[in-house]
Amino acid sequence: MDGSLVRSDIDIAREAVMRPAVEIAGELGLLDEEIIPYGRHIAKISPSVLERLRERPDGRLILVTAMTPTAMGEGKTTTTIGLAQALAKTGRKTMIAVREPSLGPCMGVKGGAAGGGYSQVLPMEDINLHLTGDIHAISIAHNLLAAVIDNHIHQKNEPELNPRDVAWRRVIDMNDRTLRNIIVGLEGKGANGVMREDGFDITASSEVMAILCLSNSLAELKERLGRIIAGYTYLRRPVSASEIGAQGAMASLLKHAINPNLVQSIEGVPAFVHGGPFANIAHGCNTIIATKMSLKLADYVVTEAGFGADLGAEKFFDIKCRYGSLKPSAAVLVVTSRAFALHGIENVVKHAENVAHFGVPFAVSINRFLGDREEELLKIREECRARGMDAHITDYRESGGAGGLELADAVAALCEKPSNFTTLYPLEMPIREKLHTIATKIYGADGVECAPEAEKQLQQLETLGYGALPVCVAKTPASLSDNPKLAGRPRGFTISVSSFRVSAGAGFVVAYTGKIMTMPGLPKRPSALAIDIDDQGNIAGLF
Repeated sequence: MDGSLVRSDIDIAREAVMRPAVEIAGELGLLDEEIIPYGRHIAKISPSVLERLRERPDGRLILVTAMTPTAMGEGKTTTTIGLAQALAKTGRKTMIAVREPSLGPCMGVKGGAAGGGYSQVLPMEDINLHLTGDIHAISIAHNLLAAVIDNHIHQKNEPELNPRDVAWRRVIDMNDRTLRNIIVGLEGKGANGVMREDGFDITASSEVMAILCLSNSLAELKERLGRIIAGYTYLRRPVSASEIGAQGAMASLLKHAINPNLVQSIEGVPAFVHGGPFANIAHGCNTIIATKMSLKLADYVVTEAGFGADLGAEKFFDIKCRYGSLKPSAAVLVVTSRAFALHGIENVVKHAENVAHFGVPFAVSINRFLGDREEELLKIREECRARGMDAHITDYRESGGAGGLELADAVAALCEKPSNFTTLYPLEMPIREKLHTIATKIYGADGVECAPEAEKQLQQLETLGYGALPVCVAKTPASLSDNPKLAGRPRGFTISVSSFRVSAGAGFVVAYTGKIMTMPGLPKRPSALAIDIDDQGNIAGLF
């Protein structure tokens, strides 16, 4: 196809004929009282569905992951949506469960996260910009706690927090490097609060985001919010959000955000778009509630986890599946010619090994991009098959579900096999050993080195009783190592841990490696500069 004739995602989405969300919900068997319409094509669904369908058997859960990606991504969401459409085309009752896009990447370099071409979830503009306001609600709930903490210090309330030991930064759903480190409480002779160092992270890395995604109910959400560590006293005792009384108001702000958002794919497949943690900082998966609800409403559920199998997939298996009591039936490993050219077959093999560590059968989707040469894709398929991988070339962007029917049949066949799913490590294993297991088995490292400050933090976390939590590694997505410049399948390296932080409410310990940042910056020419709106309200430039 002539590149000049390539149709943009937004043009394709705008021409699609969508059905009312209530009609989609009705076909799923949802009751009127369980449907909360947000306009014509979006609806929130009450978690009460889970109680009503408690005895209904779960469908098969399929995870889409990838090899180490390039900066532009390899089309996991497009593959997720396309595969679901292909399964539906073959007569299988299917649902999609994916994350909500962050405005950071949308306005930065990667663009939207609603899929692409003829494998998108709709309405594309709403999903990529604000949807139903969930991420805004998470930002406000997070920043409410920040405001309460600073007021708690200013008012000298008990328990007394050490201003130099506040553990709760602020968040915003935007890439804004100038906010990474700030000073609050300036001037005013104390009227503006206590002066101290602070900073902003992106909302996708917020512990509140992780809590929303890992909670099974509103009651659990509130309880988890109360466990958040706000900071420490002068004697280094942790002070929780419940001790300063903020969890009730925070949960109230998330009353509607906990309800999954029901939309549809371009071919009418029902989709939940709910929750949006990054996988290089947080655990990279959509909400447990949306996934569980999908499994009660469909026979096949296709979901995704961010970045490569070293990040999103590992956290999906070790954190999300553990807290959600989920048992995945199959996985799909996305490979592209551009990522293959950068990283090679050994990178694909390593990610295949990573999935295999969890006992989940998988197939490879060689995701075609416009401009890919057929002989290159065939060569990649040949190399994958020569190493024992079941590989299929797919073209979900240009052909929708019809672009990968062979893969759909292969994945459905995998789902019929007995699942041998297992997590990578037991929770009783010490934090250091869990991290060593992830680093050696998943990344291929020789071991882990902790900075002196990280060693102190690790010892304190164990002493405080957080040693039995799973580990969430914050690491670059550009390499299996913690050095983004090491392509392929690096060997002979160690993982360097700069610090540890406990997300007590979310229920995991975060290990920060390399030079990972929790607030990304914008590129030289951000995507935001191409986005516009006309007098009739039509948006252009989203991709």
